[in-house]
Amino acid sequence: MSSVLIVDDSSTMRKIITRSLRQAGFVLDEIFEAADGFAGLKALETATVDLILSDINMPNMDGLEFVQRVRLRGIKTPIVMITTEGGEDTIRDAMARGATCSIRKPFTPDHLQEKLGSFL
Repeated sequence: MSSVLIVDDSSTMRKIITRSLRQAGFVLDEIFEAADGFAGLKALETATVDLILSDINMPNMDGLEFVQRVRLRGIKTPIVMITTEGGEDTIRDAMARGATCSIRKPFTPDHLQEKLGSFL
């Protein structure tokens, strides 16, 4: 059993990610949600998670700044960027700031199982 934090400004996308994780066979104790990086950092003040899934393009605090701030807090939890952002420069920037890997939208439950199986 595992717990995840999903950071995405779209409540619909957070639901799709949750459903896809379950369809991929992941057993999740707790799923924490945040609509932007600020809310994600707030959630991490009280929640301990096994994996963080974050969008890149969000209002208030984007995923790049969120990743950087998580790492500056000394949190070592794997962070996977789930994004439509196709630019390799943006993905490289996310990795340089501390992201573990990335998954592009749209994705399938099988794709999530393949990419996230080692984390959950």
